[in-house]
Amino acid sequence: MTVVGPFGLSVRDQALEADVQTGLAAVEAGLLDATKSDVPFITEAAQHLVLAGGKRFRPLLVMLAAQFGDPYAPGVVPSAVVVELTHLATLYHDDVMDEADVRRGVDSANTRWGNSIAVLTGDFLFARASHTLADLGPEAVRIQSEAFERLVTGQILETAGPMDGRDPVDHYLDVLGGKTGSLVAVSCRFGAMMSGADESVVDILTQYGERLGVAFQLADDVLDIASDSHESGKTPGTDLREGIPTLPVLHLRAAAAAHGRPEDLELVALIDGDLSDDERHAEALRRLRTHPALEQARRDTVRYAEEARAMLAPLPDGYAKAALAEMCDAVVHRAG
Repeated sequence: MTVVGPFGLSVRDQALEADVQTGLAAVEAGLLDATKSDVPFITEAAQHLVLAGGKRFRPLLVMLAAQFGDPYAPGVVPSAVVVELTHLATLYHDDVMDEADVRRGVDSANTRWGNSIAVLTGDFLFARASHTLADLGPEAVRIQSEAFERLVTGQILETAGPMDGRDPVDHYLDVLGGKTGSLVAVSCRFGAMMSGADESVVDILTQYGERLGVAFQLADDVLDIASDSHESGKTPGTDLREGIPTLPVLHLRAAAAAHGRPEDLELVALIDGDLSDDERHAEALRRLRTHPALEQARRDTVRYAEEARAMLAPLPDGYAKAALAEMCDAVVHRAG
């Protein structure tokens, strides 16, 4: 058994391990090539987050999904480059919107060069992703454009907030389906499609990816509260301090509204106050870590991960299917 990819995913077959490692190395080279410009400063800005590393979660899913067809098909690696470039571009934009200082353990692009350069660099990455995508055919372009529309729609819905009368938790889960689930689903879809897998397999893996993507983001929500060392390179409680609604906080608000317990209302007031104060921030984190809302968010994470695993049932047994199932375990493990 060897370890590859995010979360220390174990692969129990040497041939599969070799395929995955070779594919991910080719993706890394493709990312560096796609982020080069004739203008050295643009290259520096575009490669800023590429060189900072990352889990390469989406390219790994492309490689594993391709195992259900021909993993060496010419479109597999370029499609993985497309989804990772798209993901990286959204990070540049997200950091501007969130006024983030750190990303993947390094200064965010907006901190280093300002908001305008960060936004334009994200646009540059989208352009390069589109250039690579054009060589993969009109169907790939359509799939990616639909996913990108969902991604942007999710971001808009998150920014606008739920409409009057809409359950904030349901609204948030819809947001995550667009912001995160859509691109993870496309990663699985591209891997299977580019490898020539049967259409039924492509559909199964797409649905698996959608659910896994939501579980992955929910695990991040839990980690933002529960972890002492955040995997994304962010300080624990970053989303909390910045007032970004995450599932544990939404569950807390729902409990406070439904039952009116003084301790819940007091914690909501604390969270709604000035969390730039380190002592108030630490107190809010401490109390959230012991609140049932955090455990409820963990259960939601497990539920989406188990739904993803259930989608795999019709696929033929083998090492690739086992690795995809283990991705569900890894996401749940991240959430504790």
